[in-house]
Amino acid sequence: MKTKRQIQKESTKIKISNAAYNVYSEYGFSATTAMIAKEAGVSHGTIFVHFPSVNELLIHLIEIFGNRLALEMHNLSKKNDAIETLLIAYIDVLKKYESFYIRLISERCLLPEDVQMIFVNIQSSIAVHFNEVIVTKIENQMIKNLPVHLLFNTWMGLLHYYLLNKDLFSPEESLLERYDSELITTFLELIKN
Repeated sequence: MKTKRQIQKESTKIKISNAAYNVYSEYGFSATTAMIAKEAGVSHGTIFVHFPSVNELLIHLIEIFGNRLALEMHNLSKKNDAIETLLIAYIDVLKKYESFYIRLISERCLLPEDVQMIFVNIQSSIAVHFNEVIVTKIENQMIKNLPVHLLFNTWMGLLHYYLLNKDLFSPEESLLERYDSELITTFLELIKN
């Protein structure tokens, strides 16, 4: 059983994480820890009690998001579900982190190398699960027999193009809420046999 102090410590860490998601989503990864502390309603020093460096905070945030995404993809790929189900689940997770994810893909090259590697590992994990489902569909002649890595990259290219141009396509609301069905349907039409 956790002590009151442990519960409070966990609660503060979650509060800092949520504040960091909000601040980085709005201001980008050049935002300061002072801004995150203000958003979380904690002292600046409290941030470093939980995350000794900015890199550790960034890695923590990306891992939470990535683990959630990877778990969802893993469970669906093991069931060898329909590709449409996999894409819907993928977008559903991204919807919860849409602004943060847009910052991540647009500013990835500005992040420290170890933080970038966490993101690359997440993308690789998703590609593996995507490929597991796609290969079966190709074998069953449901999908065109194209290189699997290009099918994955085509999906990511389509999705990232829309996300990176959110200000043009959907400036006032969630892009993924607005275009999720259209993106999935179009991609499936392009690859189906």
